[in-house]
Amino acid sequence: MSKIKYGFIFLIIATIAILSGCNTDEADPNGDGKIKIIAAHNQTSPDNPFQVGLLKFKEVAEKESNGSIEVEVHAGTIGTEESQLVEKLQLGAADVVLASPGFMTQTGIREVDLFSAPYLFKDYDHWLKTVDGEVGKEMAEIINEKSDNSFKLLGYWTAGVRHYYGKKPIESVEDLKGVSLRTQTSGIISDFWKKTGAIPSNIAWGELYQGLQQDVVDSSENAYPFFVQQAHHTTPNGKYISETAHDYTTRLLLINGEKFDDYSKEHQEIILQAAEESVKAEREETLKQDIEYKEKAIEEGAVVNEIDREPFIEIAKPILDDFAKEIEAEDLLKKIRELE
Repeated sequence: MSKIKYGFIFLIIATIAILSGCNTDEADPNGDGKIKIIAAHNQTSPDNPFQVGLLKFKEVAEKESNGSIEVEVHAGTIGTEESQLVEKLQLGAADVVLASPGFMTQTGIREVDLFSAPYLFKDYDHWLKTVDGEVGKEMAEIINEKSDNSFKLLGYWTAGVRHYYGKKPIESVEDLKGVSLRTQTSGIISDFWKKTGAIPSNIAWGELYQGLQQDVVDSSENAYPFFVQQAHHTTPNGKYISETAHDYTTRLLLINGEKFDDYSKEHQEIILQAAEESVKAEREETLKQDIEYKEKAIEEGAVVNEIDREPFIEIAKPILDDFAKEIEAEDLLKKIRELE
């Protein structure tokens, strides 16, 4: 057989191989058109809104793909710290994870930490207008570009409204002076609490119940579904809940962008649809649980009080202004304030 004929046959075989591969995922190791997605969050409670959201993601992805997408959901089983999950996403040990803006700054994307700032949002509607509007789109582009496509945003979840809870109620800013508070010990969140007179303390989430029980720390801050599910309100140092509402909390549903690009167009569309449905489910569940777990806390002996938030907001404003300037996010801050 001539060399020309061999070359022609090789060309045909190569063309068939290319065409046959056009409808399969490069991320499909078995070549059977099926992919497996490892999805994870850091909460261990099966009733947590994050679990509800990821189970909805799994349900939609598997149903719409007729089983060609398999989603394995991990509730704290491959990492109870968000930094662990972000690292696994970068290394390919996880495909979809939930992370807070603060932990994303560890990857060098500083602008996203703006969403962590105390009293950035006036209320839940203001938060919605921000993340579901142009600001949310702009932030998603920043995350993707600055991570060189390691992170692609699939949607914004909420982690509820964060309040103070501790060994004594707070009626004014002065009541926080000298109080040890489990929160972030660096960055804008830490700067805010230090300015109130509180002393930020770093205790792992999984160790916080014991820390509150044994007087290691005087207080903490979080949203009702999260701290009530962990029974923090039943400890001596978690009994008094003062509704500071200092953070309408944002969580980022992320996928590895490079891996996403390797999926077939059909699988990409299904994943985006599943993410959209998970956003709705998680937000609805968090809003519902905010009410339910507040009632549960009161029934179990917690004491809740409302406060005048204006003095706290006044403390936060200049800190937020300086922070936005530092991370070159002044335009983003201006746009968010215009949405109030």
